[in-house]
This record gives sequence, structure tokens and C-alpha cells, in this order.
Amino acid sequence: MPEGLKELYIDELKDLYSAENQLVKALPKMAKAASSDELRQGFEEHLEQTRGHVDRLEKIFEALRETPKGKKCKGMEGLVEEGAEVIEEDFEGSLMDAALIGAAQRVEHYEIAAYGTVCAFAEELGEEDQIALLTETLEEEKETDEKLTKLSQQINAQANEGDEEKEQVADKRKPRRVA
Repeated sequence: MPEGLKELYIDELKDLYSAENQLVKALPKMAKAASSDELRQGFEEHLEQTRGHVDRLEKIFEALRETPKGKKCKGMEGLVEEGAEVIEEDFEGSLMDAALIGAAQRVEHYEIAAYGTVCAFAEELGEEDQIALLTETLEEEKETDEKLTKLSQQINAQANEGDEEKEQVADKRKPRRVA
């Protein structure tokens, strides 16, 4: 059990390290499931960024003379599991993409909260070099969330158009009553 803020900070960093490594494994699967080239490319770019987040965390652990291992982030494990369930659904095209964006944004919001927390801890502990690294990652997570929001507007509209087209086809198939 953490004895003080420094121990809690290290514990939270280990949690983030686990979370980022889980994402390194999950993002290629999300990219593969995406039908939108723009979304697939976004997942691939975020994979490279996530690898950079892992590198930054390793630098922080080195500076703290601590090991990043030893903790499994159960929150990210659950979010990744939900993302895997989305991929297993029989959604197609823009509907699958809309579901993937929802799963990805839940991940981003989790990370934004976690990085915000460790930034505040690093600030209180006076870890100036670490604040810069953590803030850089936090800003990248926020940018990714904004990109997903922007992309979702277009993809959600496409998914909705697909629903409307299916309804029109279904309406045409219904037998018409003659009075």
C-alpha cells in the first residue's frame, strides 16, 4: 500500500505503463477492423504515438530509479475487452467505425484522466522534467480525442444514412393495403 504521494505517483505511473502496453496490442486490431481509411490511419498513427508514450514512461521510471513492471491496469483491461467485443459484433462499414470510435474515445478519456492525475502529482512533488514528459503525452491524448470527435461527425452521419436506406428498402418490401 502506498505510504505517501511519491509512492502513489509511482503506483499510478505503473498503472499507466500497463495501460499503454495493453493499447500497443489492441490498436492494430482496431485498425484492422476499421473500414474508413481515415480511421484506420488514425489508429495506426496513434499506435506509433502510444509507443512514444511507453518510451516517455520508461524515461520517467529510469529517473525515479524504479521499475515500471508489477501492476496490471484493470481499467484499461476492461476498456480493451469492450473494444474487442465491438470488433466481434456483426456491424459493417460506417456502423462498425462509429462503434470503434466510441470504444476508442472511452480509452482516450480514461487516459486523459490518468495523465491529468499524474501531472498533478508530479507538479506537487516538484518533478519538473517528468511534468514536461507527462504533459506532452496528455496533450497528445487530448488531440487524439479531438480528432476522433471530428471524424465521428462524418462517420455517424454515414452510419445514420445507412440506417435510413435500410428502412426505405424495408418499407418498399412491406405489402401495401388497398382500402
